[in-house]
Amino acid sequence: MARTGTRRFGGSGLRRYRLWALPAVALVITFAALAWFTPLLSVRQVRIEGAGAIPKDRIEDLLQVPERGSILRIDTAAMAARVASIPKVRSARVQRVLPSTVRVRIEERTPVLYYDTPEGAHLLDSESIEYAIEPAPIGVPQLLTARPGGTDTLTRAAITVVTALPPELEIQVETVHADTVSDISLTLRDGRTVLWGSSEDGERKSAVVLPLLTRPGTVFDVSSPSLVTVK
Repeated sequence: MARTGTRRFGGSGLRRYRLWALPAVALVITFAALAWFTPLLSVRQVRIEGAGAIPKDRIEDLLQVPERGSILRIDTAAMAARVASIPKVRSARVQRVLPSTVRVRIEERTPVLYYDTPEGAHLLDSESIEYAIEPAPIGVPQLLTARPGGTDTLTRAAITVVTALPPELEIQVETVHADTVSDISLTLRDGRTVLWGSSEDGERKSAVVLPLLTRPGTVFDVSSPSLVTVK
């Protein structure tokens, strides 16, 4: 009866295997050493994606890509952290693309509100991060409250309201008034007012406000989404 099982090398077969394996391993080690320690795989291109308003030369300066040395030895996490230190950057990711490219993917902060000071317009994003003082983009509503700022409770409540608005209403909002956390209102570009109330129940309020705005009136109260009114 024929026996089956693991094939075993004879003495000559094992010697032939070693004769082939040892040079192959040595070759792999040699190529790995060349790739790691020499400029064979040095960075020749930096590709930056998503940096619309951020100067690319500023990003490249923060990357600190070595002029010589292997791409395998660059610290992509440290590079990403330096780029993410730019206030307008919400997140940054740095990747190696062999053989010689560093790819940087950036997500910029997007303003949802701004408030005015003698210095200029302070831009705030959806995370209540105050990241720039510069002219607000067209369509971004102005925040009117007593002490605006990224750490202010009323500012945070107003941002929660704005980020809950349906897009069809968001583009109509000119100013957001936050007198108290339960008294937030929106002034639309056509002069109408939406009394939003607190930042709670945003989903329900968003569901009822657009149909309500089709009715005649100037003041639309959705502060209690179960009992909306128009004046």
